[in-house]
Amino acid sequence: MDIARLFDVAGKRAVVTGGSAGIGQMIAEGLVCAGVAVTIVSRKAADVEAEARRLSAFGVADAVAADLGTEDGIVKVAETVNAAGPLHILVNNAGTTWGEPIDHFPRKGFEKVLKLNLLAPFDLTRALLPALRAGGAQDDPARVINISSLDGFKVPLWESYPYSATKAGLIHMGRHMGKFLADNHITVNTIAPGAFPSRMLATVVDLDSPEEVGEMGSPVGNRLGTPEDIAGAVIYLSSRAGAWLSGVTIPVGGGRATLD
Repeated sequence: MDIARLFDVAGKRAVVTGGSAGIGQMIAEGLVCAGVAVTIVSRKAADVEAEARRLSAFGVADAVAADLGTEDGIVKVAETVNAAGPLHILVNNAGTTWGEPIDHFPRKGFEKVLKLNLLAPFDLTRALLPALRAGGAQDDPARVINISSLDGFKVPLWESYPYSATKAGLIHMGRHMGKFLADNHITVNTIAPGAFPSRMLATVVDLDSPEEVGEMGSPVGNRLGTPEDIAGAVIYLSSRAGAWLSGVTIPVGGGRATLD
């Protein structure tokens, strides 16, 4: 048993969607620092290109600007990534939310969240199957890692109906995809993060308020998640240590999954 290489992912190639900010940025930086060549995908060209330049100080990173909530965006990423050769890791992290009282909740809000949080991971995974199949082997499969949320199996504090619904759907869709992609040497797993500092969380929580952060805390240390927490989970699933897992969901929230 080569313990030194058990969590080694150096030399692999990855795509991280929503990689210019928040949890996606944390994941992308962790993978780059671990020796993975990372393509980050985000909607705003200026943001994603700036982040790729920043990450290039630590390793290999490039950027694709695309709106994954559209068919054109999926095609753009697929053409770029498939042309570059084998892909070993796909992190479907891009997401959005919409909160509003049910009496006034607009259909367009539900559809926007549905497209990016659930349809985009399915469409992008399907579109990148040529590169993922080329990157997978029986003893080292390609990895698809979907970023869901603890709200996918807990009722959230806010009226964010499509967010929790799509995050729950992403968990089960990952299990479904994992079953049928196994013969392709591709595993599909899900991470369900708890509260991490991000622009999305900042819309509902004052991240500078100890009281409000405390309400989002967890039994295992009353704090928000750190880059090491989420990057470590992704590296585990992407490494030899996680090669025999598929269809699982890992809550990364300091034990909040145990709370009612």
